[in-house]
Amino acid sequence: MPCLFALGLFLVTAGIPAFAQQGRTLNSHTFELGKIVSTPRETLSQQARQLYEAGQFAEAANLWRQAADLYAQQGAILNQAQTLNYLATAYQELGQWSRAETAIETSINLLQKNNSSTAIAILAQALNNKGSLQLARGQTEAALETWKQAEQNYARAKNEIGKLGSRINQASALQALGQYRRSKTLLDQLVGELKNQPDSPVKADGLRSLGIALQTIGDLLQSKEILEQSWAISQRLGASSNPGETLLSIGNIARDLEEYEVARAYYQAAKIRAKNAIASIQAQLNLLSLFVQTKQWEAARALVPEIESTISNLSPSRAAIYARVNFAESLMQVSEGSGELGSKSERESVTSVAQILATGVQQAQQISDKRAEAYSLNQLGKLYEQNQQWQDAENLTQQVLQIAQEIDANDITARAAWQLGRILERQGDITASIAAYRNAYNNLQSLRSDLVAINPDAQFNFRDDVEPVYREFASLLLQPNANQEDIKQARTVIEALQLAELDNFFRDACLDIHPAQIDEIDTQAAVFYPIILSDRLEVILSLPKQPLRHYSTPLGATQVESILQKMYSSLYLGYSSPERLRFSQQIYDWVIKPAAADLNNSKITTLVFVPDGFLRNLPMAALYDGKQYLVEKYALALSSGLQLFPQGLQRQKPTALTVGLTEARQGFSALPGVLVELKQIAVELNSKILLDKQFTRQTFQQQMNATSFEIVHLATHGQFSSNPEETFLLTWDDRINIQDFDQFFQKRRVGILKPIELLVLSACQTASGDKRAALGLAGLALRSGASSTLASLWSVNDESTANLMSEFYRQLTGSNSSITKAEALRQAQLALLKNPLFDHPYFWASFVLVGNWL
Repeated sequence: MPCLFALGLFLVTAGIPAFAQQGRTLNSHTFELGKIVSTPRETLSQQARQLYEAGQFAEAANLWRQAADLYAQQGAILNQAQTLNYLATAYQELGQWSRAETAIETSINLLQKNNSSTAIAILAQALNNKGSLQLARGQTEAALETWKQAEQNYARAKNEIGKLGSRINQASALQALGQYRRSKTLLDQLVGELKNQPDSPVKADGLRSLGIALQTIGDLLQSKEILEQSWAISQRLGASSNPGETLLSIGNIARDLEEYEVARAYYQAAKIRAKNAIASIQAQLNLLSLFVQTKQWEAARALVPEIESTISNLSPSRAAIYARVNFAESLMQVSEGSGELGSKSERESVTSVAQILATGVQQAQQISDKRAEAYSLNQLGKLYEQNQQWQDAENLTQQVLQIAQEIDANDITARAAWQLGRILERQGDITASIAAYRNAYNNLQSLRSDLVAINPDAQFNFRDDVEPVYREFASLLLQPNANQEDIKQARTVIEALQLAELDNFFRDACLDIHPAQIDEIDTQAAVFYPIILSDRLEVILSLPKQPLRHYSTPLGATQVESILQKMYSSLYLGYSSPERLRFSQQIYDWVIKPAAADLNNSKITTLVFVPDGFLRNLPMAALYDGKQYLVEKYALALSSGLQLFPQGLQRQKPTALTVGLTEARQGFSALPGVLVELKQIAVELNSKILLDKQFTRQTFQQQMNATSFEIVHLATHGQFSSNPEETFLLTWDDRINIQDFDQFFQKRRVGILKPIELLVLSACQTASGDKRAALGLAGLALRSGASSTLASLWSVNDESTANLMSEFYRQLTGSNSSITKAEALRQAQLALLKNPLFDHPYFWASFVLVGNWL
């Protein structure tokens, strides 16, 4: 199932709202309707438009269907085609895909042979609408072609805002097809084109739509800039079709950037500027959820009566029903977070929330909106679950699953199946719970690309709504008596979680999956999957030609994370050595000790870790068995999952591009040892050197696009972060971020130049205090397309780094050509360990090999 971008996000030009959470409008300025026959039926159609904008899609569809029939009887072809197009949008909202397709095809057929300017404008609208339907039904390539046709017809109709919407939709289709660089290039081009146009209401609306598109793909800073430009133009012109919507979108971006006070100010402004009750309540609800997120319980409780008053006066519509569900969700969290559980006020709150949701269900049934009904019922089931009314919760959730299946709503199915799994587990029915979790997991997998930017009506928050499904499913599968099938399924789930985390990091489903068995990669390597679960640390062990096994340590996630954090801190100079060794040995006992005998018996030489959580930030080389560090016995590597393992790369006499900074730049300190490092590397490799002023962003890009290098070595400041915006490498004049890697390494990714076999990042570090910072390292590694990446988890002493790198390359390119990259790194680390000046793990443990260790 493809991304659902077009359903309520971008199709302002198709008469679909620009942003589903902020109210629904059919933009009257989209078309020049020209000389369409004026009849009393237009009153019927106008009523339908009003119902649609209020979220009453079933009623709107009924009226549009009547109007279309009347226009057909009268022979008013253009009016009929226009009305059928609107009817198709309502059917799409209701999930009635076949009816939507029939309506839109009929509209297009009526217009095909009419070359009037009015017919062309309506045809462009119909094609845009058809593209949204195709994308929603998984026909992504067809949607892209249809939107290109729509753009051509908008051009013929001289409708600039229509052209813009069609091109924004093309960008979403390109992203759904995995062509992320083309998508971003198109959006950047649109930014430039709009900025060069004179201020006008059309430009303001175009910038608003473009800002929302950029927000969806994760380019938050540019999105915020574009939306603010849209707002400023609207202010100067005194015209804006959706003033509150723009402000609300800016507030959402500020919230994503953790600028909470800024978000609060925008939400409050959006409420004041709201053009109707729905827009006002949405701003209030976002403000309430912000208070809940930031644990401002007093402010949250103070806002509740105002929201209750507004919601109670809303007429039945999807937007009103969703407002009720969102309000109920926040109320449940307010009750839990403010410590009222078990009190009289908490019981009254539960009753109040149940009534809010029950009214939502009744209203959804009243307007025949199955999706809104399922959404409300699922939240009501969650309330019963929270109140431990297990049978009622189960019955409601089963109803949700039945409705979701009827309307092919995979996103609601995923939520409801997860909820059912939790409920069944609490009732002790583990077999049925596993089946429910498998259903949730399979639906999340089918929604993989959509999870990045799904329709805001059912927005998934990765940390709250996606990640727990994978972890809880794995936890259920890894019972003490788990069979091979269950353990294999758990391993698959954890590898899928690695992919999902990277998808969420990149804001796109960018990674191809190539499953690989450990026996096919290296018969002397063992793979460890340590998994941090709520009540224990689980480890899955994969040994060549042996069944999978698993073992656990009964410690809660908080305790595990605490020990991991302490070990990380202990690796710095000045920390007590006995304490450091104690933490290192404790983690060794959790992860390695139960498998030590099997490793010896299987003659294992390399340990590969697919680390989870904060374990990604820790150097496994520094684990301690009471006598030796792990690196003294084994070569080590990290992987984001063996299904990402690059295949088919052959080592040859390597050529290298080596670049670095020695001088202080952009607020970062000097790296005088870099010159020594690059000179020593030049002794071992045939290398092209870019140093200081030669190492500009442009020069580096030119070199990457001009020549095939097996090795690219960057000795420069850099940072890995769980935020892509804060993951970068420093050049003399600029920064290279993760998005740039697509562009810089594109020729290698598509096969024009040979892929990089080894990417080395020798002076980088993980962001301080960021538990998920190593996602940035994995992101850079994968975005480059390099077979292997060697990087430092923290920035270390210049001299020790130069010595380690020199020895690494000497080992890698020496007479023993069969030595693996992992073994070459091990020998380099051992060389430092044997040097009294650098024997502390601070100097040698920070270097990790990610990806192909051979």
